[in-house]
Amino acid sequence: MTTVRLPLFPLNTVLFPGLVLPLNVFEERYRAMMRDLVKASPDDSDEPRRFAVVAIRDGHEVAPAEPGLPDATAVPERGAAAGFGSDPLKSFHKIGCIADAATIRERADGSFEVLATGTTRVLLHSVDASGPYLTAELEELEEDPGDEAGALAEGVLRAFRNYQKRLAGARERSLSTGAELPDEPSVVSYLVAAAAVLDTPTKQRLLQAPDTASRLRDELKLLRAETAVIRNLPSLPAVDLTRGPTSMN
Repeated sequence: MTTVRLPLFPLNTVLFPGLVLPLNVFEERYRAMMRDLVKASPDDSDEPRRFAVVAIRDGHEVAPAEPGLPDATAVPERGAAAGFGSDPLKSFHKIGCIADAATIRERADGSFEVLATGTTRVLLHSVDASGPYLTAELEELEEDPGDEAGALAEGVLRAFRNYQKRLAGARERSLSTGAELPDEPSVVSYLVAAAAVLDTPTKQRLLQAPDTASRLRDELKLLRAETAVIRNLPSLPAVDLTRGPTSMN
């Protein structure tokens, strides 16, 4: 088993390989992370700026900065693990995704605008909160195609196109982005998982599927069920096929 140690960025969303993640970084712990990433890999360097994204199971994406309810005198938590309890490992889902930050732009107020892309799934082994931000020991996971992934991908693409049409009808607009849909099974599985209007636990389930075929089978069932539901729900939100919602960290 080979592991890597990377900065850890917990979010209330799931990042999939190949998908773009915009971040608005304003908390000091994550500002420190971005400063270190830029220092280790300047703009003229070819070295990737890698950190790991995990979905939060129990905790707060943004730590409280001021006293509030129920105790107005309580001192807000500080430090790398603020908002995640005494054992941060228990606050996060165990399967996450490495992100490569192509753009890290510092604003005048010291916050950062970041554009990252998911690359590889990882298994979270341990979390270290001793520094200015969380770091984690991670095992990179290979993508197993499973059985009949190609045929399943074709079925999922057909179901996804039908799902898109239903969404467009519910919104009374077109969801077409002008982009070609992929045909490589693992890429299809991640794109559909990210683009479908699903809650975080469901997206997390898809991320941690044991192989591509299993993920595609699950998606086929979900798309058929969601398409049937949309017929009676005229106001579902539209989605972008490659970009997740901007996180306020």
